[in-house]
Amino acid sequence: MLAGLLYKTILASLILVISLVVAMYSTLIERKVAGWFQDRHGPNRTGPWGLLQPLADGVKLFFKEEFMPNTADKFLYILGPSLTMFIALLTSAAIPWGPDIVIAGKPYALQVADINIGVLYIFAILSIGVYGIMIGGWASNNKYALLGAVRASSQMISYELAMSLSIISIVMMTGSLSMREIVVQQQGFNWNIFYQPLGFLIFLICAFAETNRSPFDLPECETELVGGYHTEYSSMKLGFYLFSEYINMFISGAVMTTLFLGGYHFPFIDKLGLSPNVFALVSFMIFFTKITFFGFIFMWIRWTLPRFRYDQLMRLGWKSLIPLAILNVVITGVIILINLK
Repeated sequence: MLAGLLYKTILASLILVISLVVAMYSTLIERKVAGWFQDRHGPNRTGPWGLLQPLADGVKLFFKEEFMPNTADKFLYILGPSLTMFIALLTSAAIPWGPDIVIAGKPYALQVADINIGVLYIFAILSIGVYGIMIGGWASNNKYALLGAVRASSQMISYELAMSLSIISIVMMTGSLSMREIVVQQQGFNWNIFYQPLGFLIFLICAFAETNRSPFDLPECETELVGGYHTEYSSMKLGFYLFSEYINMFISGAVMTTLFLGGYHFPFIDKLGLSPNVFALVSFMIFFTKITFFGFIFMWIRWTLPRFRYDQLMRLGWKSLIPLAILNVVITGVIILINLK
């Protein structure tokens, strides 16, 4: 009992550290990718190849002047970024990061919480994330921040519907809400993306909207709203909002990998005859590589496509993605019914 609790604590702490380090260095990678797309150098002064730039940015945020608007609701003003960061980190608990490892002859899962409703848990936590943005925008008592928060809430609620419908097809196919069971059923090259290409495309588009990434970054549109819902924030409160965006990107990539790209599975890896712990390490590296691929996709789209108008964004969500997601569910149901006969 105590050994299991200690293991879960260590694993949760490791996932927390990995998420924070990935979020920190995603800022550097994104600026390097932007430089590559725009035919210029990215950060290359702070440390070799600019590797210390994220640390310099973190120190800058820590030592920036901490201010609070006089008319702000002080408790909610602090709660907003804290809640956003907390919710972003919570979603990682139900993700299986690899197969079991063996410690002292006893197997331990590389998953903090192996719950049989893991899909529902992740979507329930994601739906709460909008509160951190809404609270921060409203508590700032700034019209631009409030408009950004209203945009974010309506956008996230709208695209959650299509995203949830795209996952229903996966649940219908696998017959399970457990994230680990969904990964197990994709062993080898039996990945869900081959059976649900439309569901994957819908989920990917909705992931851009849920993370407020370009071309869906209307909640923080600089040309209209100065900075959006975090206009009045500085120092590490602003840092929490910025970090949570990159953590959400990381977790979104992990969820898409788990649901559609086989999770930590890769063809023929189970035939190499590796020991359980080496097999778990290699599987985790494969899982992380797939997440990195999605991270590059997020950055590629940001520096390639222009920002939508807000009416175009809402029209895409309600008039295109939701009907397509419903159609995908119907087609999946028909195919399952035919196969049963």
